[in-house]
Amino acid sequence: MVMTLRARWREQELNWCYQINLLNRATWAQQYFGLVSRLGDWPAWLLLGVWIMVWGGPLRFWILLHLLALGVFSLALYGALKNTSKRPRPLRMRKDLTTTIAPLDEFSFPSGHTLQAVSLSTVALHYFPALTAVLLVFTLSVAASRVILGLHYPSDVLAAAGIGFLLARVSIGLV
Repeated sequence: MVMTLRARWREQELNWCYQINLLNRATWAQQYFGLVSRLGDWPAWLLLGVWIMVWGGPLRFWILLHLLALGVFSLALYGALKNTSKRPRPLRMRKDLTTTIAPLDEFSFPSGHTLQAVSLSTVALHYFPALTAVLLVFTLSVAASRVILGLHYPSDVLAAAGIGFLLARVSIGLV
């Protein structure tokens, strides 16, 4: 039986998930990426908001409003995309994947953590370029954590990063 291109891609991506997920067997990776993933739920964005309130200057309230509006919109968008795509998470497709944290919802596409991290970091960097090193490391770590922890496919993360960046650039253009 000839495997379709789509089926071959799915199988290859599941194999990549397995190879990347092997990192999650190291204690340091479980601790680091588990922490980063939990911070990406909301605590990191709360800390960013506090930082903006203290150091954001006279436009801090508008910047916070910009980030809040973008966060709410991106939350609604990725929720709608997940419920439309209904793509099962890799750990449901391969029982040999290990995870140290429970998924927040049932579906995989797109990665909400990555979409939020990219969109919010991009807007924050528009206003505060001095935060580049911190936000870049954090955002890349959040994106990597989603695959390393067995919660997302690489394509979920890449698509979410693209959507998040596009949303951020459009919102910056509107402001």
